[in-house]
Amino acid sequence: MYAHAQTVIQWMEQLAPKSMAVPDDRIGLQLGTLNKKVSRVLVALDVTEEVVDEAIRLEAELIIAHHAIIYRPLPHLQTDTPAGKLMEKLIKHDIAVYISHTNYDVAPGGMNDLMADRLRLTEVKVLEKLQQEPLQKLVVFVPVSHADSVRMAILDAGAGHIGAYSHCSFSQPGTGTFQPQEGTNPFIGESGKLESVEEVRIETIVPQSRRSRVLQAMFKAHPYEEVAYDLYPLDLEGTAYGLGRVGKLPAPVTLQACAEQVKKAFDVPHVRVVGSPEREVKKIAVLGGSGSRYVRHALFHGADVLVTGDIDYHTAHDALAAGLAIIDPGHNAEKMMKEDVASRLQQAADKHGVKTVFHASSVNTEPFQFM
Repeated sequence: MYAHAQTVIQWMEQLAPKSMAVPDDRIGLQLGTLNKKVSRVLVALDVTEEVVDEAIRLEAELIIAHHAIIYRPLPHLQTDTPAGKLMEKLIKHDIAVYISHTNYDVAPGGMNDLMADRLRLTEVKVLEKLQQEPLQKLVVFVPVSHADSVRMAILDAGAGHIGAYSHCSFSQPGTGTFQPQEGTNPFIGESGKLESVEEVRIETIVPQSRRSRVLQAMFKAHPYEEVAYDLYPLDLEGTAYGLGRVGKLPAPVTLQACAEQVKKAFDVPHVRVVGSPEREVKKIAVLGGSGSRYVRHALFHGADVLVTGDIDYHTAHDALAAGLAIIDPGHNAEKMMKEDVASRLQQAADKHGVKTVFHASSVNTEPFQFM
């Protein structure tokens, strides 16, 4: 049994929710249909003619890519132009194209976390905060006999995270009263009779993204027909989501040594470097893709060096004057996403017992040659 294309996209959007994309980013289904089963899926950085040919050879019915094939409005779709020819080939071979771009950059475990992990950064934080997840306080009243099981159910479902601590909660004993009405089937007591029950008040924190899962776990574990619970909005900062990451190397190194580390970790043959090769660097900001406008963010966070692509001449001068080093591995360094996404989607397919196979594209889409 093969996975439905819509199911594959649901897995992808669990990794990189569309809500995390920056406004007006060209993400989602850009060509074709998801109303079909897919036996093979190709994961690519860019959708070029060579990548489409690879998908045809593999008999893939879906391409999941990082960079959009329709980035600007198309005035026409003429099949004698390079773009039109590419889309015609995709349509003729019934290959759908789905884009996950800045939502994958922002998502935990996505592009920017990959970059930070490959450089072994510690104490990692978001470079530019775009979203702050709302938090709510969940209060639920449970009979003493079921307090432990309900507590563990909601905490295991994702409630109770405070900083680096999980399963945080508070419990307080008390007395609950209720009178079952006609037609009810109470766990404790009788219809028409006022009951007093020794209960436990359990309090914990729930992130907005886990609210539905936590409540479902609570209802399933709770013995009562009607669960007494409250949800309160909190004026507290939840998890920050955004572009780029900033963190510390395990030990200080020279800028030259850091550049060599970037080349090896990102699998690129060359990097451009701004700054003295002998200067010491410890704190590093990373950002996939084009990062020219993030120099001030890196400086704000006290970074010694910004690792990002597509740095222009004047931005390099500005960074040098401000004391910020730059290592530019090129935009194509984002190719690291191919293996990551293909592997994580394959794990999801295997978990659900489907035969769909995910391939990381082997095509090198770097447009520049170094001479």
